[in-house]
Amino acid sequence: MSDELTYKKSGVDIAEGDKFVSLIAPMAKKTFRPEVMTEIGLFGALFKLDMTRYKEPVLVSSTDGVGTKLRIAFMMDIHNTIGIDLVAMCVNDILTTGAEPLFFLDYLATAKLRTETASMVIEGIVKGCEEAGCSLIGGETAEMPGFYLEGEYDVAGFSVGIVEKGKIINGSRIREGDAIIGLASNGLHSNGYSLVRTLFFDIKKMDTDKYIPEIGNKIGTELLRPTKIYVKAFLALRDNIEIKGMAHITGGGIPGNLPRILPENIYADIRIGSWPVSPIFQVIQKLGNVVDDEMKKTFNMGIGYIMVISKGEAGDTISLLRKAGYDAFIIGDTKRGDRSVRYS
Repeated sequence: MSDELTYKKSGVDIAEGDKFVSLIAPMAKKTFRPEVMTEIGLFGALFKLDMTRYKEPVLVSSTDGVGTKLRIAFMMDIHNTIGIDLVAMCVNDILTTGAEPLFFLDYLATAKLRTETASMVIEGIVKGCEEAGCSLIGGETAEMPGFYLEGEYDVAGFSVGIVEKGKIINGSRIREGDAIIGLASNGLHSNGYSLVRTLFFDIKKMDTDKYIPEIGNKIGTELLRPTKIYVKAFLALRDNIEIKGMAHITGGGIPGNLPRILPENIYADIRIGSWPVSPIFQVIQKLGNVVDDEMKKTFNMGIGYIMVISKGEAGDTISLLRKAGYDAFIIGDTKRGDRSVRYS
């Protein structure tokens, strides 16, 4: 009967979902570590821990999304980088404990599944997992007609890592006089986009292809630049430097994130001008007439990740990080006082 109601007529195409899974399974398999025991598509993913490497293994988990940066991807119809952001936001968080990322899962929800677009999202997730050295072992794709706008989607990520209990990094060993090492960001990463979109697209009425001479790029391309993943930076130091504390600089900037790892009687003295601030931040501040304090508590300001180490190891740390391909700077030191961030 022509008026017979089906799931497909109501907006959910199971066949399209099956096609999508078959398409992304080979992509995900490229990320598989030896510990992965199952293929993509089962009800649950199995991952066998290598117990020969650990005496007291501790699992570390994190979940996150990419916020309204997705809106830039929609505006530009570019979807193969947002997955890198998704992985980065999760693995950079668990990395702060000294954990090595093991595996990753994703959740993608949309009004109507478009295999080509969704596959590009997964392509980015695969790239992120390869960069982080973790396995994309599963996920969920939800088709929810009437819940999302046509052509739009949301994504969330879930990562799990592992660390030896005796090697957990939590900031408790930070002392007065330690050096604060800042690792350069790749631009905005995935924070502050509500302010940025209001400035460039609502107030200044720019198109995404507007070229900004100060940054040497089209504004849309600059805003879609993917979040940097810092796993290889940590691995370059793990067996050579005693890392006392690490912070992922996300929403809240350095003032909102660095105190989370400081002892109660220690504050971070951050030296203004000790690292190059990316031009995108200068453009935002100038065009939006944004005061310094608002910039510092909203954006990473060119520093995406921070490590605290003994002052005597600062030189070796910078050298090892740069050999690993990361721009790094001594941006301050720790001093005795109430737990906070102060600028000098």
